[in-house]
Amino acid sequence: MSSPKRNPPFRAEHCGSLLRPQELVQKRYDVAAGKAPASELEPLEDQAIADVVKLQKDAGFHVISSGEYARHMFWGTFFEELNGMKELQLGVLKGYDQSIFRPYAPDVKSFFESKEIPNAVTVCVGPISHPGHSSYQREVDIMKKLVPETEWKNIKITMISPSWYHFRYRTGRSYPKDVYANDEEYFADVAKAYQEELKYLHGQGIRNIQIDDPNLAYFCSESMLEGWAADKDNDKTADEMFDAYVKFYNQCFERPADMHLGIHLCRGNYVGSRHFSEGAYDNIAKKLFQDLNVDTYYLEYDTPRAGGFEPLAHLPKNKNVVLGVVTSKFPELENKDEMIARVNQAADFIAQGTGQTHEEALNQICVSPQCGFASHAEGNALGYEDMRKKLQLVRSIADAIWPGQP
Repeated sequence: MSSPKRNPPFRAEHCGSLLRPQELVQKRYDVAAGKAPASELEPLEDQAIADVVKLQKDAGFHVISSGEYARHMFWGTFFEELNGMKELQLGVLKGYDQSIFRPYAPDVKSFFESKEIPNAVTVCVGPISHPGHSSYQREVDIMKKLVPETEWKNIKITMISPSWYHFRYRTGRSYPKDVYANDEEYFADVAKAYQEELKYLHGQGIRNIQIDDPNLAYFCSESMLEGWAADKDNDKTADEMFDAYVKFYNQCFERPADMHLGIHLCRGNYVGSRHFSEGAYDNIAKKLFQDLNVDTYYLEYDTPRAGGFEPLAHLPKNKNVVLGVVTSKFPELENKDEMIARVNQAADFIAQGTGQTHEEALNQICVSPQCGFASHAEGNALGYEDMRKKLQLVRSIADAIWPGQP
């Protein structure tokens, strides 16, 4: 085995969001409802983040996140604070013009079926540009106080997908026509905003970025692809749109050479441990792994809905994959030996694809829960101690496969 890894990704990883204390969840709702002053929220956030950093360290993790405790939902407020973007309303939107949405987008479809409109409607209303400050500044400031400067490079900041407020809207409905004539113009300005954000965070000492992206995984969903093909408004096939997104993302992800950037392909992680989409990675694997300019892929592999490990044969030698073989959705603990066997099975497919040895392929792999524990404020259907045991299991699996490696 090669020398121990000292930079992200680490052998034992997680996807950023962690269960919030109920007191923090309730306080944020009280502040939003005007029942409590905003000044009461930040001290709770500070203490909760300090506690969850200790939990991560106690569990033997070198990657450290804030648990996303300073935000209400996993996507944060990056788009919401860009010049040219407007958040129309928080919470469920009843009576809103539903024709703006793609009804077959898996998350949108799920909300429509529950008689609700997607719980955040942020749209472009003018030319998009970076505001000159980061909406993640508070998270960064808190985290830098909690870990020594030598560990700042391990702090993980999670960012929303560049297509978050594009994919869910029908063709041409993501922006006013008098602002952008086409997707390419819109993408160009969003890309500049991402580049500025990454540059800004780098200047703050951050070197570890994870993009949370449900949208690319939707191209694995047969029901989504059928809906796309039937939508007469689309000016691109699904394959053409995926190609356009890869090109767009690569513009967004231009970054300093020493900044690690990973992407988490999510199939949905909503209240009550719901997911939104299914489908193996086969449809997108070659383009995803070989054309997208990221260092690491955080992939969901906790249930058969993600398919098998065969697509990993397309993973290049210079990239990493974090296998989400432990579920964050339910408290039952996986069998450690079975998870070790699954990791070794994945390594075999990588080795077949690259012509490496099994051991060399293992060096490209890490393990994690398949997603966060609380992408939305209320979190998944398990408790705080269950989460601790899940993280300890991930650490134990990593220690068994890569002894002595962080």
